[in-house]
Amino acid sequence: MASASCSGRPPGSPDEPPRPADSGSLVAGQVFVLDRVRIEVALEQRSRYKYVHPRVLREGLGWKVVSPNCSRNIDRDGGEIDIAWLVPTQTPDSGVPGAWLLHARDHVHGCWVLKRRAPTLAAALDTLLRDEARDYWV
Repeated sequence: MASASCSGRPPGSPDEPPRPADSGSLVAGQVFVLDRVRIEVALEQRSRYKYVHPRVLREGLGWKVVSPNCSRNIDRDGGEIDIAWLVPTQTPDSGVPGAWLLHARDHVHGCWVLKRRAPTLAAALDTLLRDEARDYWV
């Protein structure tokens, strides 16, 4: 699933806003932090730009990956750029964890573009780490 352009809607809101599973409970908060750790560990296995050290930051209801732009395609000074945004969702009205939305940054238009709705965090990370279409590690 890929969105070809930026929309006027807020980032991460294709049809309905993504929501973290049970954001009010202690358990959900702990799971949320573990998701960050899973992303950080997975990033060590990426295919592109293995020599840079990306960071994972809280962004809205999900996690944003930022990294130095060593290719200098986006930032001529090699500064940090947005790479990807991972947002967990839940099935509406059930509280059951749902898919993960994987976005790439459209640096020209300054917005996030939905690239994949993955059934699990592992599946979303697999797409991000392989980056066969070079959507993320530019």
